Amino acid sequence: MPNSLMIFGIFFMKSMLYYISLFLFLSACATKKEHSFSNDQKEKPVRIANDSLEYELIVFDIGFNQFLNSQARPRGYYGINYLENRNIFFVTEYNFRASNPVQFSAIYGPRIDYQNHIHYGYEVNYLLYNYFLFFQKKYRQRL
Repeated sequence: MPNSLMIFGIFFMKSMLYYISLFLFLSACATKKEHSFSNDQKEKPVRIANDSLEYELIVFDIGFNQFLNSQARPRGYYGINYLENRNIFFVTEYNFRASNPVQFSAIYGPRIDYQNHIHYGYEVNYLLYNYFLFFQKKYRQRL
């Protein structure tokens, strides 16, 4: 009898070890990982607006604030004419792709109503231009 108890004890220990290992493995897989939140995960949407024209564009893309702070050229680097011309080109291409989601990916959101005869001001043009640079880099697109 002692041998059968010993075999039962070894079997029981192996079973328990198996179940404990399985429990630890499953709990490790199911446990939500705690990350220290970077600026990307906590950043607020960027509002691009000219209140006097009642124009507003809100950027929800995570990482745009960081891009502005680390990779964008400083304000004043580009002239207003350059920014307006590039934005006309970018908006036209972006809107074309946003209108054709079957042909292009679904990353393109709603159309952007940017009219070349309206002077939106330097800040709006600067932020919109940099958003297009960010968009191209993040989504590996070429507008």
